[in-house]
Amino acid sequence: QVQLRESGGGLVQAGDSLTLSCTASGRALETFTKAWFRRAPGKGREFVAGINYSGSAPFYADSVKGRFTISRDNGMNAAFLQMNLLKPEDTAVYFCAGHPSSTGVDGPYAYWGQGTQVTVSS
Repeated sequence: QVQLRESGGGLVQAGDSLTLSCTASGRALETFTKAWFRRAPGKGREFVAGINYSGSAPFYADSVKGRFTISRDNGMNAAFLQMNLLKPEDTAVYFCAGHPSSTGVDGPYAYWGQGTQVTVSS
């Protein structure tokens, strides 16, 4: 059984930076595609960023391209989301997701974390 846990969320001001971490337990995930999604208040879940098993091919939503960077450390069984130049519209619960094979923006993703809140004040 795979368990994903996010950390690093918080309250920041517009223009600040924040780094989210996703750690996995229960199984080594070095072959997994990993991704970050978010759900803003009153909205549906939105893809943010994803990365393939080797880390060589990250992919991003247009809304975060150039501001957010996804990375992974297979030795630590972890993934990260570096968020720069945060905007109030980035306020959301951020979820880590993983899938044991290649997948993309639309999934599927078999495993999900519980989420971490990111709030950006103006």
